[in-house]
Amino acid sequence: MAGAVDPGRRHARLAELITEYEVPGASLAFLHEGEVHEFAAGVLNVETGVETTTDSLFQIGSVTKVWTATQIMLLVERGELTLDTPVAEVLPEFRVADPEVTKAVTVRHLLSHTSGIDGDLFLDTGRGDDCIERYVEACAGLAQNHPLGVTQSYCNSGFIVAGRIVERLTGKGWDTALREQIVEPLGLTHTWTLPEDVLRFRGAMGHLDGAPAPAWGLMRSCGPAGLICARPADVVAFARAHLGTGLLADPRAMWEPQVDIPNPHTLGKQWGLGWILDEWQGRRIISHGGNTIGQAAMLWVVPDTETVVCVLANGGHTAAFQHALATELFDELIGLAVPPVLRPPAEPFETDVERYAGVYERTGSRMTLTVRDGGLSLYGEATGALAGLRPPMEFDLVPVDDVTFVGRPEGEPQWLSAVFYELADGSRYMHLGVRATPRVA
Repeated sequence: MAGAVDPGRRHARLAELITEYEVPGASLAFLHEGEVHEFAAGVLNVETGVETTTDSLFQIGSVTKVWTATQIMLLVERGELTLDTPVAEVLPEFRVADPEVTKAVTVRHLLSHTSGIDGDLFLDTGRGDDCIERYVEACAGLAQNHPLGVTQSYCNSGFIVAGRIVERLTGKGWDTALREQIVEPLGLTHTWTLPEDVLRFRGAMGHLDGAPAPAWGLMRSCGPAGLICARPADVVAFARAHLGTGLLADPRAMWEPQVDIPNPHTLGKQWGLGWILDEWQGRRIISHGGNTIGQAAMLWVVPDTETVVCVLANGGHTAAFQHALATELFDELIGLAVPPVLRPPAEPFETDVERYAGVYERTGSRMTLTVRDGGLSLYGEATGALAGLRPPMEFDLVPVDDVTFVGRPEGEPQWLSAVFYELADGSRYMHLGVRATPRVA
């Protein structure tokens, strides 16, 4: 049953959960019945042993995208553009490989991950204030992962382009605009984007396989897609502002469904503008997650009870940790059951797996599916700039129904889901990790 917060028990449970899921350190903040509660456990870096505190800064990764979407919506409310304004109208220099997409892609496509632009171009364009401008110039070679507007596939590149739109319309660098549009109006003291600012605080180090990651963070050009560092209480304050008129006149416009997610078993059923949309026991949930190099973030909002939860972690089995924490916490706070992770069926499901064998590839990722002993096996490898930071993964895919499969790499407690589907033109895709990956061979 829902009830009051027991700080001692909640702190103890956080410590127990990070031990269970091999997370070096984590910080948690949540808004419940108008009060913000904060907890921390573990260490920021296993080599230095510096303890995690509630004021420690973690990389919130792609939760940043909700902030960038909010920046755009503030400009929309000021009448400086609309959601259906073509990107090229604001950025005449913008180009991608497909000239028709160059002309037709809109702001709405960027914020809902429906542009089809191959989205995982991680490119170091330097540390200067022109890094996002230079990144957008480099998008000229980006191919289409899928046709414009016909499905959903996670697109980091699109949010970096959105960040450039913010720069053009505000006349400020993205980092500066973020501070002026959101950070300072909300009075956030522990939200920063540049490592030289994070250095003034306790900053978390990401961990891979239990050891500090080989790099602290991503290149500066990725800013609008995922470079905010913050304490959980600041992220909660940001989300709380979306429950009223603390930033936007109509924040609920960002909750309007824009597209169904082909694989609804990962983070949610639909995408809004920036936010991921879901429903638990008939109640609206808006959320977003984020992963950087060995760090992971999760933000959930239950609007009808004004409950906000943010948990940040720096390694280990973070997806399983986040789900376990959410399952326990939402039940305790408001009696809400978090949906279980999709798992293999109790009785084996028989289907023709041969039809899904082949190579599926997009920028940054190549996945080869083969049939072994009558089952489907996946071998996935990162390509491009992040190839050296992510080891290949290999695991069997178990059918749940004719198009839905689950699997998990060895040693991982959390199941991953994959959905196979076709577009109207007959092209074949696998939707895994909120990304649509086309079959290329």
